[in-house]
Amino acid sequence: MKKVLIVSVKAGYGHHSTAKAVIECFEKKGIECCMLDMFEYINHRLNNSVNKGYLLSTKYTPDAFGKVYSKLDKKDEKYEKYSMVSILSNMVSHKLREYTDEYNPDVIITTHSFASMVMSYMRENDKISCKHIIGIVTDFTIHPFWESTSLDYYVTADELLTHQAVKKGIPPHKILPFGIPVRANFSKKIPRDTARRQLGLSDKQTILFIMGSMGFGNIEKSVQSIDKAYGDFQILCVCGNNKKMKKELEKMCGENAFTKEIRIYGFVSNVDVMMDASNVVITKPGGLTTSEVLAKGLPLILMNPIPGQEDRNMEFLVNNGAAMMVTETFPVDEALYSLTESNRRRDILIKCAEYLGKPNAAENLCNFIINEF
Repeated sequence: MKKVLIVSVKAGYGHHSTAKAVIECFEKKGIECCMLDMFEYINHRLNNSVNKGYLLSTKYTPDAFGKVYSKLDKKDEKYEKYSMVSILSNMVSHKLREYTDEYNPDVIITTHSFASMVMSYMRENDKISCKHIIGIVTDFTIHPFWESTSLDYYVTADELLTHQAVKKGIPPHKILPFGIPVRANFSKKIPRDTARRQLGLSDKQTILFIMGSMGFGNIEKSVQSIDKAYGDFQILCVCGNNKKMKKELEKMCGENAFTKEIRIYGFVSNVDVMMDASNVVITKPGGLTTSEVLAKGLPLILMNPIPGQEDRNMEFLVNNGAAMMVTETFPVDEALYSLTESNRRRDILIKCAEYLGKPNAAENLCNFIINEF
């Protein structure tokens, strides 16, 4: 095998990060691998529109987004030949064919359900010569669009999702429960005190609060609630690309609005070190972030899910004992108290996280592809 092409869609950060994890692994093995952002290649403006549309719909109309997801999830039949999705697949396939013909990969890997649908359409209509196509499902659920794909293999987050995948029409022999690939720096750990020294932190109990690359949810209210929680600990708050919220929290720190030591960050590239420095991670249930936390074997508190697949992610992780869930009647300070004051509760979550965590997912996938093809 000489070349691997990863086809992704920039709707959220997780799909691209998963792709980078796989690329990183292949390159270490001396295999050429590149990523194609499908919409970016076709048209830069189209890519921006898709990405902004996703972000706006999930941030400002999450309930509507969730209702659409639920409706699609309950749909029994596959998408019809002349559905809007099929028509769009036909439109984008013409230009994608030029790229795939020129690059001529031995294997194509997709990290987004729509990219998988397009690749399936292209192969079914003889618009692609690559014989091997693998899809990576980047959530702890099987998105409804996946049932409308026809790939050689499907990488899932855990073997406990196999029953759901089969119900959606994916043959069992095509399911690879390797886990969602995470980058190598999440597959290893450094001592907690060492991580804290690297970050310039006090060597004390540490809570990492991170709400995705875009900083979703009412971060200010959540931080205030965490700050009032019982116990002596420090808080690392990562706002991602939410510059407005970062500025507001920094202002509050300057006004001594918090009782605990708190560090405010924007978008960072060393989340892995922050996790190593932390005792508990509080986050939204995105597929990639939670996979990174599980790979580190840390207890999770989940809150502010985007309706749709993140609801399903949270259900899976809570039902399998690896996370606690914040609700209106069980606020974040109470969840935090349970984990910081009860060794039994914390140990249960850590044990389940270690069981569900797949730190070697990228390595296992790459080895499988090399040996199989």
